[in-house]
Amino acid sequence: MYIRVNLRDNVAIIVDPEGFEAREHIPQSHKIALSDLAAGEPVLRYGSVIGYANRAIPAGSWVREEMLEMPVAPSLDDLPLATAVPAPLPPLDGHSFEGYRNADGSVGTRNVFGIATTVQCVAPTVEFAVRRIKAELLPHFPNVDDVVAVTHSYGCGVAIDAPGAAVPIRTLRHIAMHANFAGEPLVVSLGCEKLQPARLFASELPILESGNVIRLQDERGFGEMVAAILQAAEKRLERLNRRQRRTCPAADLVVGLQCGGSDAFSGVTCNPAVGYAADLLVRAGATVMFSEITEVRDAVHLLTPRAETPEVARDLIREMRWYDEYLARGMADRSANTTPGNKRGGLANIVEKALGSVAKAGSTALRAVAGHGEKVTSKGLVFAATPASDFICGTQQLASMNLHVFTTGEGSPYGLALVPVVKVSSRTALAEKWHDLIDIDAGRIATGQATIEEVGWELFHLILDVASGRKTWAEHWGLGNALSPFNPGPVT
Repeated sequence: MYIRVNLRDNVAIIVDPEGFEAREHIPQSHKIALSDLAAGEPVLRYGSVIGYANRAIPAGSWVREEMLEMPVAPSLDDLPLATAVPAPLPPLDGHSFEGYRNADGSVGTRNVFGIATTVQCVAPTVEFAVRRIKAELLPHFPNVDDVVAVTHSYGCGVAIDAPGAAVPIRTLRHIAMHANFAGEPLVVSLGCEKLQPARLFASELPILESGNVIRLQDERGFGEMVAAILQAAEKRLERLNRRQRRTCPAADLVVGLQCGGSDAFSGVTCNPAVGYAADLLVRAGATVMFSEITEVRDAVHLLTPRAETPEVARDLIREMRWYDEYLARGMADRSANTTPGNKRGGLANIVEKALGSVAKAGSTALRAVAGHGEKVTSKGLVFAATPASDFICGTQQLASMNLHVFTTGEGSPYGLALVPVVKVSSRTALAEKWHDLIDIDAGRIATGQATIEEVGWELFHLILDVASGRKTWAEHWGLGNALSPFNPGPVT
């Protein structure tokens, strides 16, 4: 049994290696040649060229990475701009969730006490204080879900005025003001760092008022540092404990989409199902963000025609070009993206990976593009520029999102402490093996047990339930990867 995505395709991926005869044993999720391929002939999957055969490949053969020459990336100079804008889908009314409405109009999916930090130097002290807050204070405030410290590796030893410094600074500012924190973080500073609170919160002056910022160098010893944090924490916990969930329209959701540990099934099961759910969210008025520049770059020619306006298309091209130049400065290119796990899962190269990755974006018009670390303010489908690294992408998306959807084929226990992460597997075998980590099994699509539409609707309803307080497996186990802000600027 195999899956052929497009009638033009001359390769397919294996679902059941025992289901038919081939010229050789081909592992599950790897490609089989459906016809004789001559040297130099294009190899097609998703109806697009994923490579050129560098040797003759007989029909029924295993098509592997070393048999393919990767095509050049689509030129950014002559892409179609807003030439095939999708018609709006019918509105999807009547869907809501129970969220926390904030004073600025944003909506939280969790009620979290947040501690923002300005520099890595304070991280161990803050994390020590967080352990005490959770043990000694949090049990007295049952309406507060968690205590989360926004610790990171930035803040000093960097060229703070370099152009690239704007990216991590605005990322950390937006995370500190996150909707799940009610926009009321406690700020812990060291005192001598380059990223002073006044620079981090330049546009959020109330945060700098007395009582909101603790400067550790003003305290007399470690004990007083921790005591100051605990004293401030108790006051904020009292306020947060009074927050209550209220019925909010699905339009208040800002959902980030990401993939990690992708395989060749990702582009035919979990990512299309997420894309269908993304369309449902857009129809309900929500914001849906997809990201990961290097996993979009080889499919950008499929996206610029979908841009709502030529200006939006040019914004997308701008982000692609910036990253091409960024990689070139490091003497690397997009081919460095694919991992040993991707290849083990049947992905030959970044071209094939990107064509499957963009399926998460569904079928609606691209409404806006946000630069690195910028807060997304548009409704509908948005491209938020991030690197493809799971941890950096998740950190960057936290600048805006209140819920995260993460697809995986090879498996990843990835999680974020600040927002719930819904895990969707590409294969049933992974969902069965990781039954206590995967929230939805999209592998049923490959075996015909469910359709893309059915899994998409299942995910849509789960998103509303999770936004209302239902815990994901990652939350159940308390999994939260360390934040990793993208810093393209110099380190001094």
